[in-house]
Amino acid sequence: MKQLYIKQKVFSLNGSFTVKDQEEKDVYYVEGSFMQLPKTFSIMNTARNEVALITKKTFSFLPKFFVEVDGREVLTIQKEFSFLKAQYSIDAAGITVNGNWWDMDFQVLQHGKIAGQVSKEWLSWGDSYKIQIADEEMETLMIALVVAIDCVKADQAAASSAP
Repeated sequence: MKQLYIKQKVFSLNGSFTVKDQEEKDVYYVEGSFMQLPKTFSIMNTARNEVALITKKTFSFLPKFFVEVDGREVLTIQKEFSFLKAQYSIDAAGITVNGNWWDMDFQVLQHGKIAGQVSKEWLSWGDSYKIQIADEEMETLMIALVVAIDCVKADQAAASSAP
C-alpha cells in the first residue's frame, strides 16, 4: 500500500504546500488562491502539470466545493442546513467515505472496495495527514479529497471565529 504525507505550513497565507512520499520526496504540489474569487486549490504533479482542481462555489447560501480530477468533476462537498452542528455531505459516483472525515480519520471506498485511508498525525505542528492508497488509480482523488476537506474545515473554523 502506497503512503503519502501532507504537511501544511502553519503560517502559509497562500495555502501552498507539498505532498511527500515515504522517502520525503515531493510528489505533488498544491497551490491555493489567496484573496481571489473563486477560491481554488490546484494540485500539480512533479512536472507542474495540474492533475486536480478544487473550487469553492462563490455565491452560495451554504458552502459548496467542487473537485475535478483530470478535467472531470468527480465529487462535491456541500454544507447541509443544520441548527445544532455543522454537517457536510460528500457526493460522488461510486465513492463513499466511511469514518470520521471531519477529524480526518476515514476510509475511501469505490464501489464498496477500499481505495485508501486517511489519518491525521496528531503530534505535529500544523496539520499533517497520512494517506494510504490501496488503488493507485485513486491517488489523485485521495489527495484532492484531503485538501478539499481541509479547506472546508478551515472555512468552517474561520466562520465560527468571526464576530
